[in-house]
Amino acid sequence: MKHVTLPGGEVVPSLGQGTWKMGERAERRSDEIATLRAGVELGMTLIDTAEMYGDGAAETLISEALGSVRDQLFLVSKAYPQNASRSRLADACEASLKRLGTDRLDLYLLHWRGSVPLAETVEALEALKSAGKIRHWGVSNLDTDDMDELIAAGGDGCVTDQILYNLVRRGPELDLLPWLAQHKVPVMAYSPVEQGRLSSHPALDKVAARVGATPAQVALAWTLRHDGLIAIPKASSIAHVRENRAAADIVLSDADIATLDAEFPRPRDRRPLEML
Repeated sequence: MKHVTLPGGEVVPSLGQGTWKMGERAERRSDEIATLRAGVELGMTLIDTAEMYGDGAAETLISEALGSVRDQLFLVSKAYPQNASRSRLADACEASLKRLGTDRLDLYLLHWRGSVPLAETVEALEALKSAGKIRHWGVSNLDTDDMDELIAAGGDGCVTDQILYNLVRRGPELDLLPWLAQHKVPVMAYSPVEQGRLSSHPALDKVAARVGATPAQVALAWTLRHDGLIAIPKASSIAHVRENRAAADIVLSDADIATLDAEFPRPRDRRPLEML
């Protein structure tokens, strides 16, 4: 598995685990716990969550599943935009820490941009970092113009922008990905298999047969081939998380990439950053 170096020098795995919709159904809980534990054993120690996910249910599940191995993890959570103010962010962070059963977050993100000025959010995040509540901070779903504004607001401490990016969401290649590369800000790609929809896409079958993988693994391997990118797919079972981990070892040839480019071309014109 490749690794990604964050600004400041810390190294994290390029493949992590997402947790959206985890912890919301009692009948799935034991499988979800087992899946998260299996992923960590496979080296997928970056765990992404948010206070929004099940109103904190995913964070609570992570604590139950992985609390005993907390020091092996790189924990990422996200704050609602309405909580990203000087007066509310500290309380939101404390609530996440309590649900996660930890005394610090390794990375805390603004989930998407709201009405709170970015300068105020930066100030609040830096205060949490100074207090030892978070080790790094970043953003999610911010487009190129937003990132320009963030830097102008004193946000050069941002270590990632978590965005929707996969074979059918290639718009960021036109401007946002080059901007992030120029500023040495790693990308964190959520829904790298388009919430599972690319797992049955017929256009991926040809490459999948050539490399001896599933279509979903090919889609994930395509995303992971980018330097400076962290992918955070969610897995629904131990078999699924093992499949995701195996995708990190797939090497796509130039011919494979050309096939995928032909089937999933990048847009010709810039478009606003998409969200799910």
